[in-house]
Amino acid sequence: MSKPAADTTHFGSETVVTREKAGRVRGVFDSVAANYDLMNDLMSGGLHRIWKRFTLARTGLRPGDRALDVACGTGDLTVGLCRQVGADGFVWMTDINAVMLAHGRRRLVNAGLVGSVRALQADAERLPFADHQFNCVTIGFGLRNVTDKAAALASMGRVLKPGGRLLVLEFSKPALKFAKPLYEFHLSRVLPMLGRIVARDADSYRYLAESIRMHPDQKALLQMMTDAGLEDSHYYNLSGGVAALHVGYRY
Repeated sequence: MSKPAADTTHFGSETVVTREKAGRVRGVFDSVAANYDLMNDLMSGGLHRIWKRFTLARTGLRPGDRALDVACGTGDLTVGLCRQVGADGFVWMTDINAVMLAHGRRRLVNAGLVGSVRALQADAERLPFADHQFNCVTIGFGLRNVTDKAAALASMGRVLKPGGRLLVLEFSKPALKFAKPLYEFHLSRVLPMLGRIVARDADSYRYLAESIRMHPDQKALLQMMTDAGLEDSHYYNLSGGVAALHVGYRY
């Protein structure tokens, strides 16, 4: 993965001016929001649901705790967090994209969970919360779209309570050699085709595929979490490394 110049960054396989990336990512998710859940099923063969359950099983949350779901999208993880903290707990759901956040908020309303959750449009790099607010912070399939991943990791770590944990669920790099060419074919050919046929938006899904390819691998992300001040960081390969869950703690 080549390193862009100081005032540029990656937008998929393109190199763009850093200040433009957030707007371009916002445009992608404005476009895909209506079909996002269906496309997640198609992109992952339904495995994203298993990966999210695995993530929720490792939050360590108890009734009465406080949690934050960053880049919440349509709210899959948020729903699980709300059920874990119960009526005495509280969950914030944030996303930089207003359209995605509205879809997520609607899911929470339909699930009857509005009493213990609030939605807020916010940038993961600059979370508008005081230090040490949450027992657990999650970000599912959102970190790869962030312009400054190190800043986002530091921001999420900052708002954790002592003893709290950050869970980063993201597409990653297959650990098995024979799976790599199949995975590359899926990213480069299948995802854009699905985007064109199902969502009528091949370009957005081409970007999503490229963003997966450009995302740091498991060990690189682990080091980034350590550099952000998180401790005892480790990761779990899911489905042979197609996705990975990284866990780090704030002490």
